[in-house]
Amino acid sequence: MSQTLNASTLLAVPLAPLVGSALAGIFGTQFGGNWIGRRLSHTLTILGVLVAFILSAMTLKSVIDGARFNETLYTWMVVGGLKMEVGFLIDSLTAMMMCVVTFVSLMVHIYTIGYMAEEDGYQRFFSYISLFTFSMLMLVMSNNMLQLFFGWEAVGLVSYLLIGFYYKKPTAIAANMKAFLVNRVGDFGFILGIGLIVAYAGTLNYTEAFAKADELAKLNLPGTDWMLITVICICLFIGAMGKSAQFPLHVWLPDSMEGPTPISALIHAATMVTAGIFMVARMSPLFELSDTALSFMMVIGAITALFMGFLGIIQNDIKRVVAYSTLSQLGYMTVALGASAYSVAVFHLMTHAFFKALLFLGAGSVIMGMHHNQDIRWMGGVRKYMPITWITSLLGSLALIGTPFFSGFYSKDSIIEAVHESHLAAAGFANFAVLAGVFVTAFYSFRMYFLVFHGKERYDQNPDAHHGHDDHGHGHDDHHEPHESPWVVTVPLVLLAIPSVVIGFMAIEPMLYGEFFKDVIFVNAEKHPVMEEMAEMFHGPVAMAVHALSTAPFWLALAGVVVSWYMYLVNPKVPAFFARVLRPVIVILENKYFLDWINENILARGARLLGSGLWKVGDRALIDGLVVNGSWKVVGLISGAVRRFQSGYLYHYALVMILGVFALMTYFVWLA
Repeated sequence: MSQTLNASTLLAVPLAPLVGSALAGIFGTQFGGNWIGRRLSHTLTILGVLVAFILSAMTLKSVIDGARFNETLYTWMVVGGLKMEVGFLIDSLTAMMMCVVTFVSLMVHIYTIGYMAEEDGYQRFFSYISLFTFSMLMLVMSNNMLQLFFGWEAVGLVSYLLIGFYYKKPTAIAANMKAFLVNRVGDFGFILGIGLIVAYAGTLNYTEAFAKADELAKLNLPGTDWMLITVICICLFIGAMGKSAQFPLHVWLPDSMEGPTPISALIHAATMVTAGIFMVARMSPLFELSDTALSFMMVIGAITALFMGFLGIIQNDIKRVVAYSTLSQLGYMTVALGASAYSVAVFHLMTHAFFKALLFLGAGSVIMGMHHNQDIRWMGGVRKYMPITWITSLLGSLALIGTPFFSGFYSKDSIIEAVHESHLAAAGFANFAVLAGVFVTAFYSFRMYFLVFHGKERYDQNPDAHHGHDDHGHGHDDHHEPHESPWVVTVPLVLLAIPSVVIGFMAIEPMLYGEFFKDVIFVNAEKHPVMEEMAEMFHGPVAMAVHALSTAPFWLALAGVVVSWYMYLVNPKVPAFFARVLRPVIVILENKYFLDWINENILARGARLLGSGLWKVGDRALIDGLVVNGSWKVVGLISGAVRRFQSGYLYHYALVMILGVFALMTYFVWLA
């Protein structure tokens, strides 16, 4: 049984995509003289990610056989006793994340060949997505918080570049700036949490920090009655709220759909938005020591899971429906973290990565086939024109709603069960939210499915139909009839559909009830016995799926599908009726709970007023006016007065000396 892993092999995993990114980004763009063309650019980047995936799969196999790796590869600097290093921690959690990131990235790279075929900036796009893959791998492979923060910020930077890929499009510019700024809010909390760990544990290394967790749990934040460990965990989770788009820091993710569809699948389904979930699972030894932080996570996750699902109901842009689905599912993962079911959250992270990437890429395929129309109201009947896209999208939708035997069923039902078994104070509300979310998810998912693939063909009624070239330069046939996408688009759909169906069945037992995460994820079984109670009721994946046929989640999901079928295929007048009756509610949903209005008109305007006040009063009046200008004016007055005594006449100086001696004599006589 292998017990070690080779450092050079592990180093090649993130470096292979980085090399591909550098070659395409330098020599494939105007910056490097356009030395290599489109074909060589995508070949090099795909080769780099393929190498990373193969090595990641080999690493996972070795880890399953018992291999582990936790070493420093490079010491950047030592400040006092604090070491700042680059190193890898390879265990089952890391190896699983490496495989998910590289596989989904590989599928996206291949898919991009077809989707971006007519785009300007083709090589630049491939460079960006390979650079993103490198950044995400550095994040998940890190063994210390400095490298974690580097990867954390790097994925944020590359997401900014990708969301704003159409840099001449105003909405894309606004969206990438919004994503960047909202993530900075979360990252401020994240770096505060890391700073507190460094201040009180004296280390950035995971293993060393976790070893001092019990000591941190005994301390209070100076000057307060707050437990230090609670403050640390909440600060870390605020970072996760930004990166993993939890309420109210979720507002950036739907707008990020302004970027090309491949990055929606890569960033907003499988990798970047799950970084926060991964981080909390990695930090489980700390979070287990604070019930307050766990309850806070559970409440935030429950709000996100339910209320973001409501927004998915009223969306008409096919990509935004899937985006709000992502928000809702991230809420489910966060609820599981709050219930101390970290392995369940990571399990849903994995299954969700496959079927959500499939749904995003399927949506992109539909957009291509519909000549870049994204409004589902002007689709319908696409099934017969795009059979591969249809069947793979159906499989992805069935996985998303938790259909028994599909991958999403095993992870999603496990989350619902974990919340039901939780004894935290917030579990009651969270249990209601995740159950209601099952119906909502099924309803909006199959609303989109039925409007796109079934019913009357409406694409010839679209007043904004694109013919030929669209705004982004995609060139397609002038005929209006939908058509199936090329093989470079459909092959990734098929390859993603396979794990979307089977991976949950295969992985639930080892990941949740076996020893896959042994000594990786830590749970205090005495205080939080959720996983032990679930293990007692688990009798295998087949029995779980059969039993689910008699449980509330299955019937709620079925009800959501039936209601959407009736409303959008059988009796289309019903949605119009509800739109009239529930108009005030629809207005709230259309305005996304007015959070954007609050951010723009209260927070942003208040910040501008504060900044203007600080500039006028603090900078211009106090610093420039009083300190800078005032100081030279005082010096000028003093020097002007002193200059009058510098006459240059000897008898003036002699008189001053005599007067000075006389004054001193008088003073000493007076003292005597």
